Amino acid sequence: MIEELIAALWETLYMVFASTLFSGIIGSVLAILMIVTGPSGLKPNKAVYAVLDVTVNLLRSFPFIILLIAIIPLTRLIAGTSIGSTASIVPLTIAAAPFVARIMEGSLLEVDKGVVEAARSFGASTTQIIFGVMIKEALPALVLDWAVAAINLLGYSAMAGVVGGGGLGDLAIKYGYNRFQTDVMVYSVAVLIIIVQIIQYAGNAVYNKIK
Repeated sequence: MIEELIAALWETLYMVFASTLFSGIIGSVLAILMIVTGPSGLKPNKAVYAVLDVTVNLLRSFPFIILLIAIIPLTRLIAGTSIGSTASIVPLTIAAAPFVARIMEGSLLEVDKGVVEAARSFGASTTQIIFGVMIKEALPALVLDWAVAAINLLGYSAMAGVVGGGGLGDLAIKYGYNRFQTDVMVYSVAVLIIIVQIIQYAGNAVYNKIK
């Protein structure tokens, strides 16, 4: 059973790392677009912002377990299968990207408007303001945002076990629930709790270092 637990742990870490990376990239792009086109953005555009806003809210409104099942055809198209840890990365990324976008947007909006205006007055371009001022100023908060996203994805990865997604959630369902092996369920939950603590500790450490 130890071997199965270790294998499930690696599958979970693989899913969480990959989906955090992909959802972070997609979410960052969406957040920057919303910051630029928002009502008080660098280049306001009501139509573009409305589309982005509705899309993010719509995707965030889906409970993950429903989204997981609803996009099985898309998962098969992208990953070639709907079962396993690699396949689970697709719904995990789609579920987390709008969440990342929204919390990153909030962090970027907290940047002092005076700093942004000062950069504008010196002739800084939109790109320079975004990456040289806003992201730089909001970086400590963004680090915590990514830590929160990774922890959420850890919870989502456990739910992916319901449809054979692999990882600790899958192990807990197969042995802890279906075969009534309570010890496996307890070990799986304990490992998940430890991973959450490690992610949060790492996020806090990086935050304190760069703040």
